[in-house]
Amino acid sequence: MAPGNNSGSTTPEDDDPFGYLYADGQAAGATPPEGAGGGYGYPNPRSSYRANQIRTVGERQYGQTQPTPQSYQQPNAHYQAPETMPGGGVPSQPGPPTAPMRGGGGRGRGPNTKALLIGAVAVVAAVVIGIGVAMVSNDSGDEGSEAGNKPSGGSESVQPSEKPSKSASAKPVDLPKTDAKTLKLAGGTATASDVQGAKADGGVYVAGFNKVGASLTWTVSDIPKDGAYKLYVDYGVPGKKSDATIDVNGTKQSRPLNMGNFARAKEGDWEKGWTNTWAIVQLTKGTNAITVSCEQGNKCDANFDRMWLTQS
Repeated sequence: MAPGNNSGSTTPEDDDPFGYLYADGQAAGATPPEGAGGGYGYPNPRSSYRANQIRTVGERQYGQTQPTPQSYQQPNAHYQAPETMPGGGVPSQPGPPTAPMRGGGGRGRGPNTKALLIGAVAVVAAVVIGIGVAMVSNDSGDEGSEAGNKPSGGSESVQPSEKPSKSASAKPVDLPKTDAKTLKLAGGTATASDVQGAKADGGVYVAGFNKVGASLTWTVSDIPKDGAYKLYVDYGVPGKKSDATIDVNGTKQSRPLNMGNFARAKEGDWEKGWTNTWAIVQLTKGTNAITVSCEQGNKCDANFDRMWLTQS
C-alpha cells in the first residue's frame, strides 16, 4: 500500500489480523482466521461476552449499575442444597483426632502392656541378681579382712561396745543342797544304809520316820532374798503312798509334803521305791530352818535321802 493513498479495495482492516473485532472491519468483510471460534486465543464473536461487552463508542454510561448476566442472577434449576438431599444436612466439621486407647482400643493401637510387664519383671530380676552377687562378694571380702587384711583408708572401724542384757548377765544362783549326814534328826530317826539305791554319798539315808514325832531339820543359809522356793526331796517308800508335815522357821505350811509311789514299786519293795518330790516353801533372806516331821494324820512310812532348793 502506497503512503497517502486511501483509495482502492485494500483497507487497513484487511491488513490488520484483528480487524474482525471492530465494526468497520466487519463491514469491510474481515473474518477471523480458521478455528478462531473461541480457541487459540481468539475470542468468539458470537459469545455472550462479545454481545454484552462490546459497545459503540459513547454508548457506555458511567455511574449506572451494569446488568448482571442471567447465568449469575437465576439459580441453577439442577442445583440442590446439600440439606435438601436425602440424609443430608450441614456437613459436620472433622473433630480433633481421637487419642488412642490403652490396650489397642479406639482408632490407634495402645502401648503393648504385655511387653512392658515382661520388661519390668526382667529389670526387677536383674536388680535382685545384682544384690545377691553384691552380698556374696561382700561376704567373701569380710572373710579376707578377718584373715588379717586391714582397710586401705588408714584407719580401722571401731564397733560400738555392746552392753550385756540383764538376762545374759544374770546367772542362775546356786542354792544350797544337803543329804542325810548333815540333817538334825529327832523323834527316833537315824541314818542307815541297808536299803540299796540311795543317791547320797555312801548310800546313807534317814530311817525310822514311821512314827508320830519323828523329824529331820535342815538349817539352810545363804538365801539371796525373801520369796517362794521349791524344796526338792529324794525319798523312798515301800510301794505305797506316804506324806509328811513341813515347818519353815516355826510356821507349818498349809500343804503337806506328798510322797507318792511314783516309782510304782510293789508294796514292801524299798529298793524299787526310790523317787523324788517337791513343795513350795516361803523363805526369808539369809538363814532358814526347814523341818519335815511326822504329825497326827500323816502316813509316815518313808526313808529320806537328799534335799535341795531351786528358785520357784
